[in-house]
Amino acid sequence: MTTVSLVLRGGKVRTPQGFSEAVAVEDGNVVRTGTNEEISEFIGPMTRVIDLKGRLAIPAFGDSHIHAISGGLESLRCNLLGVRTRQGCLDQIASYAKTLGPDEWVLGGGWAMECFPGGVPTAEDLDSVTGGRPAFFPNKDHHSAWVNTLALERARVTKDTLDPFAGRIERDAVGNPTGALHDSAMSLVADIMPAASSQELADGLRAALKKLHSHGITHWQDACIGSAGELGISDTYNAYVQAEREGWLTGRVRGALWWDRSKGIEQLDYFQSRRETAGNGNFRATSIKMMVDGVCETFTAAMTSAYLGEPGHNGTHKGDLFIEPDQLNDAVSILDNDGFQVHFHAIGDRAVATALDAIEGLGSSRWGKNRHHIAHLQFVAPNDIERFNKIGAIANFQPLWACNDPQMEELTLPFIGDERKNWQYSIQTLLDSNTRVSFGSDWPVSSPDPLQEIHVAVNRMLSTKLGREGTHETTIPFRPDQALSVENALNAFTKGVAYVNGDENILGSLGPSMRADIAVLSQDIFSVPSVAIGHTTVDLTISNGHVVHGDE
Repeated sequence: MTTVSLVLRGGKVRTPQGFSEAVAVEDGNVVRTGTNEEISEFIGPMTRVIDLKGRLAIPAFGDSHIHAISGGLESLRCNLLGVRTRQGCLDQIASYAKTLGPDEWVLGGGWAMECFPGGVPTAEDLDSVTGGRPAFFPNKDHHSAWVNTLALERARVTKDTLDPFAGRIERDAVGNPTGALHDSAMSLVADIMPAASSQELADGLRAALKKLHSHGITHWQDACIGSAGELGISDTYNAYVQAEREGWLTGRVRGALWWDRSKGIEQLDYFQSRRETAGNGNFRATSIKMMVDGVCETFTAAMTSAYLGEPGHNGTHKGDLFIEPDQLNDAVSILDNDGFQVHFHAIGDRAVATALDAIEGLGSSRWGKNRHHIAHLQFVAPNDIERFNKIGAIANFQPLWACNDPQMEELTLPFIGDERKNWQYSIQTLLDSNTRVSFGSDWPVSSPDPLQEIHVAVNRMLSTKLGREGTHETTIPFRPDQALSVENALNAFTKGVAYVNGDENILGSLGPSMRADIAVLSQDIFSVPSVAIGHTTVDLTISNGHVVHGDE
C-alpha cells in the first residue's frame, strides 16, 4: 500500500456516498475516503496526520459571485462594513482621515443605506470629518457612492451636470448635488480618483485570500475583472495574473471580464486577449459580466410595473434596463459562440426576464453549453420560474439577503407591494423546478462567510451573530416557504459553484481523484439545531492538499 502525505481521520467526512471517518490525500488530490482503519493503511513515517476529533470535514466552500480583491482592498482602507449608525460612520472616517497626508484621498467603503435618512448620506457630513481632503466611499452594495464637496468640485459635478445614462445624482430642491451618486453616476468621481497601485491590489488579494480561507473558501468566480468606475472597482486582472505566475494564488478563480456597455461587441478582441493571457491555471478569464440593471433600493432595478410611492415619480417609474434587449441578445449570441460564459447581474423581474430572453434566443442546441448564470435574482416573476431549467440558465443567489433586515423593511417593501414581496429570493421554488442553483456572497457587499449565508438559506433570517440581539430581524423568517435543507444549501456553495466554473470534475465533493479542498467545521451543521448554524466557524481549511487556514 502506497503511503500519502496527508490524512484526516477521527471525524465525519462528507463524501458523495454519505459520510466516512477519514480521508487520505496525496499530490493535492483525494486518494480515498473510508473508515479510520481503512485509511490507516495509507499512513507512513512522512504522513501528516490530522485528528478531526469528531468534527465535520466537508468539501471546501466556493463562491459564485464575489469581488475578492475589492473586498480585500476595502478591508485595508476605511472599512465601514458592520457600522450601524450615521455617527459611527463619521467617527470611523474621521479617525482614518487623521492617518493620511494632507493631499491624499480618503477612500474606503461599506456604508449601509439604512444608516442615513432615506438611505442617502450628504457631502456636508463627509466634509466635517475628512479634513479638506477629497473622499469617495461606495456603499456596501457598490451601487451608490458617498462623496464630499471637494470630490464633486474636482470632478466638476454641479447643478448643470446631467444625470448619466443608468445613473442618478442626488440633488437638493434647486438641483445642487448633495453628495450621493448612484450607479453610473459614481464614475463621475471614480474616473478622476488615483488608481490603485499594483502593490495595493496585490496586498488586497493577499488580504482576500486570508479572509476567504478563514471562512473555508478555496474557489470562486470574481464578478468584475476590469475597470468599472460606476461600481468604484479597480481592474484586478493583473493582480490575479501576477499571483498565479508567482505561485501564491492559493485559490482557484474564474474571472468575469467587465462588459463596458459604452463600447459594445468590439470588445471581443480584448476579451479574447485577456482569456489567452490568463491561461488555464488557477486563474482563468473565461466569463463576461453584464450589468442588466441596478438595485431596488435606489429604484434602478428594472421592474415590469412601477415602484410604489417613489419620491418624485407618482407611481410611473419602473427602473431602467442598462443594456437594451436587442443589444444584449446580439452580444450574448456572439459571446456564447466564442465560448464565453455570460454572468448577468439582474435584480428586477424585468431584468431577469430580459436575461432569460437573451439565453433562450440562443436556441436549444446551445442552451447550457457555456453555463450562463444570472446573479442576484431578487425578483423573479412566477411565469419565469420554469424557464430557467428549460434553457439551462443557472440561478446564482446571494442567500444572505433573503431575510427581514432594515434594508428590506425600510428601503424595499414599502415600494413594491404585497404581490412582488412574494417574488423575492424564490430559491426553493427554483430548486423544485429542477433549476441548477449556485450561491455566492457578493463580498464586500455583504459577509463572505458561507455559514452565515447557509444559516439564512435554511432559516430565512439572520443569525444572532450578524443580527442585532432581540430585534425582529433575528426572529421573523422572510418567506419561510423558500427555506432550504442544510444539504441543498451546502450543495449550492460546493457543487453549485464548481459547476458554474466548469470545475465539477475536480471540486465540490470529496471523492477519489478530486482536488483536496477541505473545510473542517467547529460543529456538525447536519446535527445541530438549524438556528445554531450561524454560530459555526471554520477551524481548518485545506486547498489543493495544503493547509491555508487554521491548524489541527
